[in-house]
Amino acid sequence: MAELLLEARDITVRFGGLTAVDAVNATFRAGELVGIIGPNGAGKTTFFNAISGVQMPTSGQLLVAGRNLSGQAPHHYAAAGIARTFQTPRVFADMPVAANIDFGLKFAGRHRKGAWQLRDEASILELIGLEAQADLPAGAITPSQQRALEIGMALATRPRLLLLDEVAAGLTEAEIENMALLIRRMRDELGLTVVWIEHAVTTLLRHVERVIVLHQGRVIADGTPAEVVRNAEVIEAYLGDEMVETPGVSA
Repeated sequence: MAELLLEARDITVRFGGLTAVDAVNATFRAGELVGIIGPNGAGKTTFFNAISGVQMPTSGQLLVAGRNLSGQAPHHYAAAGIARTFQTPRVFADMPVAANIDFGLKFAGRHRKGAWQLRDEASILELIGLEAQADLPAGAITPSQQRALEIGMALATRPRLLLLDEVAAGLTEAEIENMALLIRRMRDELGLTVVWIEHAVTTLLRHVERVIVLHQGRVIADGTPAEVVRNAEVIEAYLGDEMVETPGVSA
């Protein structure tokens, strides 16, 4: 069985009287491609914030490669090999595209080991398809290219586990499919563990191998796409009957 990279044990996040994440247990192993879905307000992004150090859990434990990082600042998670993107791309708009990638390389330290495709700016830009835009200001490229650039900045830190928060938001159908193919390549070619939150459910279900479904802050399903789309609780809470025949997902 592949190495256990990240384990969330009874992670709970409360904001005043609101429980956004309710005793969530989840595991992510080396080389997995996992999707997280759920209706608006299900707690998906709050859970991501908790497992990347952005939001301190109210209770529970987070173990990264067996080390308890609960309550630690985000840079400890980054040092442990966790990188993430955000719903709104966070790039340095006035800096050239290549300089944005260089920032990620310097942030991690160029000595950190990683796949050969992540050795320098040029190889990362080739991987994410932005070689031709290397000298342009990041603010001058398209929204879909900015999404790819933010992923490139995360890859430049040479992570072992990459958390992607709605990277398809605002993209066209063709751009969403291209993004999904890039995500598959990152897992397949770089050997990364990738955890992907997405509202473009049909696309996500075609590409991931395991799906975790959150509803009202709790895990209501964790299984293959074929299992999840036939889960009665998931259908009632989120997907609806029309998702039972999701194209490309079969029992």
